[in-house]
Amino acid sequence: MKLIRFGEPDKEKPGIILPDKKKVDVSSFGEDYDETFFATDGLSRMEKWLEKNSAELPFIDDSIRLGPPVFRPGKIVCIAFNYIDHARETGRPIPEEPVFFLKAPTALTGSNDNVVIPRNSLKTDWEVELAAVINKKASYVEKEEAMHYVAGFALVNDYSEREFQFNRGGQFVKGKSADTFAPLGPFLATRDEIKDYTNLKIWLKVNGTTMQNSRTSNMIFDLPAIISSVSQYMSLMPGDVICTGTPAGVGHAMDPPQYLKAGDLVEFGIEGLGEARQGVAE
Repeated sequence: MKLIRFGEPDKEKPGIILPDKKKVDVSSFGEDYDETFFATDGLSRMEKWLEKNSAELPFIDDSIRLGPPVFRPGKIVCIAFNYIDHARETGRPIPEEPVFFLKAPTALTGSNDNVVIPRNSLKTDWEVELAAVINKKASYVEKEEAMHYVAGFALVNDYSEREFQFNRGGQFVKGKSADTFAPLGPFLATRDEIKDYTNLKIWLKVNGTTMQNSRTSNMIFDLPAIISSVSQYMSLMPGDVICTGTPAGVGHAMDPPQYLKAGDLVEFGIEGLGEARQGVAE
């Protein structure tokens, strides 16, 4: 299945993209895609419900905005320096275990909403990433069992304000958590939709120029290793989002560095997970 949420910001309703690519409103199911939905085997229940009801569901016009496909995740966990080429472009040694930080859930936004440069920003940057959504509580998980905790995958951009991140106390969360800094979607693809998440094309353009162009096979730590590692230090809860890291090509690592400005256009995508197109605003 491909899960979507549609409508005005903060008023989104749940939907599904059918195999024929038509979008349908599933709000009559009575639940949103939140922690409770995932924790109570919502994906299986939705699949069975669709078998009986899909023919009667109202269609969603393609002109209607898509919001983030997960409703109010408890946390967004991001993995740093997880592509070999990105670690090298930043001058960092290859990490021996996953390096991670938290991004405020209030940064979440729709995949085609504008990204807004925060007040006093000097260095707003881009980072296209593969995201995974958790479907049940994960605590002290072994790598061999980790994929059983994954509901599905989505496209995300881990926007970053580098001045806030590196020069305002050295805390990543400051540079990662501005409103609109976590566009997620356009949809959440369940695990069965993505046959091999470990080898997907991932790319990003700014104003038509390709900045990032890689494959998820270049990750240092795969998703089972990430989930296992994070779960040793905190419980992952249903609906939580994990951003698995970005490949080389971020603006901060360029010579000279390049950052976003109002009026720019950012386009990005991952094979099988759709594309996003965002204007940059102040």
